[in-house]
Amino acid sequence: MKLEEFDYPLPPSLIAQYPPPERGQSRLMVLHRDRGEIEHRTFQDIPDFLRAGDLLVTNKSRVLPVRLIGRKEDGKKCEFLLIPPRNGTQRVWEALVKDSKKMKPGTRVRFGEELYGVVEEVTQGKGKLRFPDHIAVTDALQKIGRIPLPPYIKREDEPLDRERYQTIFAESDGSIACPTAGLHFTNDLVPSIQAHGVKMTSITLHVGIGTFAPVRTDQVEEHHMEAEWIEISDETREVIEQTRQTGGRVIAVGTTTTRALESLVDSEGHIQPGSGLTSLFIRPPYRFRVIDGLITNFHLPKSTLVMLVSALAGKDLLMKAYREAVKEKYRFYSYGDAMLIL
Repeated sequence: MKLEEFDYPLPPSLIAQYPPPERGQSRLMVLHRDRGEIEHRTFQDIPDFLRAGDLLVTNKSRVLPVRLIGRKEDGKKCEFLLIPPRNGTQRVWEALVKDSKKMKPGTRVRFGEELYGVVEEVTQGKGKLRFPDHIAVTDALQKIGRIPLPPYIKREDEPLDRERYQTIFAESDGSIACPTAGLHFTNDLVPSIQAHGVKMTSITLHVGIGTFAPVRTDQVEEHHMEAEWIEISDETREVIEQTRQTGGRVIAVGTTTTRALESLVDSEGHIQPGSGLTSLFIRPPYRFRVIDGLITNFHLPKSTLVMLVSALAGKDLLMKAYREAVKEKYRFYSYGDAMLIL
């Protein structure tokens, strides 16, 4: 398929720069695949579209404040976006390096009073930072690191982002970007959903740079996803199997959850619990083996995320929905509104 098939016009004014004043105040577009119909609701209405016996699967990954602004020994400012290792106690962290041509191996960089590192290597925008053995890097990041907001949010991170760019399900440190479909849920809404007889469980996919890497090939099939860490427990496998056996629907909260579930499934549709790396690239005409529905945000044109959603909703219906969303002035991207596909 051609990359241009996944393009759509979007006024910059519709790209959400801040979350809604209160969590859960988003709008909700509902796509009914079987009828090709679109509904406009609010996210608080989502229990109306769920049935007793359904299962919602969330991503419990937590965003780390991995954006570091420091100074080299010559006093010049520099910036790194750390890529969390699977073992947070590692001394050497990979990083995206801003203005990497001005950075040399062996450069010592100080990030405030508590953290410093030495650049081990730099090449084409990426590098490695070695931190001292006595420093707990993850703890230091919580104190001085900055929230790595996406580049389409045209502002610096603020104190509110520490809470609002994190879902209520976040438990496991490891993401450089939020699994944003979960941002719409509140601590009050979850019990309301469960009161309808809907079950909930979780997986882990640590969002890495691969999720947002632009597609640079004219033919989408030639694009390769960078690997991301996933983990699915035996408990989650069991509740998915029970849901299937009793006729319930498995509804993924987010594209990250979708990729995790569809990565650890056998040819007969059974989840195989475990952990590891996934490079699964979901695009039309992918046949889903686990999920029956999806809660997601509105995604960038020509992105792998809009391709994944097209595979589930159907490309024509999704593009129709996006045109409708623009017309109705929905808020787009990470801090934007939500879509439910059934």
